[in-house]
Amino acid sequence: MPTLQQDPVLEFVAEVIFYDDAQQEITRIDAAVADDDRERAAGLMNVRSMQDDQGMIFLFEQEQPRSFWMMNTFLSLDIVYVNAAMEIVRIHRYTTPFSQEGILSEKPAKYVVEVKAGFTVVHDINEGDSISFSIRDQG
Repeated sequence: MPTLQQDPVLEFVAEVIFYDDAQQEITRIDAAVADDDRERAAGLMNVRSMQDDQGMIFLFEQEQPRSFWMMNTFLSLDIVYVNAAMEIVRIHRYTTPFSQEGILSEKPAKYVVEVKAGFTVVHDINEGDSISFSIRDQG
């Protein structure tokens, strides 16, 4: 008898704040954190629903050009590439679910934020804006 695939359970333990180019806060989200190879590889794969003010932040050790893809990802996303100075260097909006095409940062990135498709349009978040994030104490 086949077993049903369990949807991943995301723990939203971080807060990401988006700022415009004048350093005025635009909006904030609750974010799950992907900070190791396993979590980064899984990302939002097999996640079927997420609130508009939720997302995921990927933390990397090094700032370098990045490439993501949408394999096994049900939700269309906006993918926000952020450099070590916390500046948004590239936004890919309305990505195609299940696509295996590489989505390139084109510039070095140390952080990547994924939010529901259209989030960056609704909140007028653009390349050149910036972010900050904090991870809540889980103790």
